[in-house]
Amino acid sequence: MTTAPERGRRSVQGGSPIRTTYRTYARVRTRVLTVERPGASRSGVRYVMFHGYCDSADTWRRLLVEFAKAGEPALAVDLPGFGEADPLRPGPILPQLDAFVRAVVRAQARLGDVVLIGNSLGGTVSLRAAQRSAPRLAGVVSIAAPGLSDTWLVNTVKRYPLPLRLYGSLPLPIPDRVVRRVVDAVVPRLLYAQPRGADDEDARRFVQLFSSNRSVRERLAQARQLTSEFDERLYQPELITAPLLILACGRDRLVRAEGGRRLHSLVPHSKLVVHDDWGHCPQLDHAPEIHQLVRYFVRRSRRVGVRPPRPLTERTAVDRHAAAG
Repeated sequence: MTTAPERGRRSVQGGSPIRTTYRTYARVRTRVLTVERPGASRSGVRYVMFHGYCDSADTWRRLLVEFAKAGEPALAVDLPGFGEADPLRPGPILPQLDAFVRAVVRAQARLGDVVLIGNSLGGTVSLRAAQRSAPRLAGVVSIAAPGLSDTWLVNTVKRYPLPLRLYGSLPLPIPDRVVRRVVDAVVPRLLYAQPRGADDEDARRFVQLFSSNRSVRERLAQARQLTSEFDERLYQPELITAPLLILACGRDRLVRAEGGRRLHSLVPHSKLVVHDDWGHCPQLDHAPEIHQLVRYFVRRSRRVGVRPPRPLTERTAVDRHAAAG
């Protein structure tokens, strides 16, 4: 049975609507996946998407297609150190990501109002961007951002480096075939609410990053460095004045849904949606639902506006410190 296409939505049959280009932001050359609306007005909203740790812009392909169907301009970029972007430079990681995101937002703001959508680490950098004065930032959608209520797995990497050091100092390397077998079993469970096989297209993208003993050690060391930067200064929720939609996932094995609830309590004008049956990367299997949530959030925010946040009080500061701990 076929139905008439939804009003305002475009057909994307006959090939992908996603265009691949390469741009340089903050001295980092990166890949950009874009869908454009022909003759887009400079006053229109542009959606900018940031992926999570060890992911790439490819994680947003399904959501990009949804935006293309609706005739809405959107883009996703590879963050520094991931996908086809230039490697991270030596030194702290978060300042490099902040500078990169700031440059992307500044470039897109020349074309219209900007709404940021970030998953996991991408949610973190989007929230941090919202803490600064950014021109034409019309909203932020944070999906499973870490640092407020993480699972034991993330906390182990962050707080207990000894197991990682022991792994890295083993006198004999673990055979690559053993590493791949373990990765094949673990990665799909981290991505989805309902685990899939390692031959799944998106799971395979992650698995390829951990194809050898050496690659696992390098990525674990990088993860340890990154999470060591997750301290009480990671988020300053009292500085967020842009509209904020928080998506929390009940079957997330990396970031608890409680993290979304805590963030919502610290940003009073935010909107919170909790999906008990979603995993850590819901854009992989719930792109249409996310698209509808984002569109409704943006329309409502632009129609009614957002009340200014409450002033920072001693109680708010205590709550924020507790949430970050």
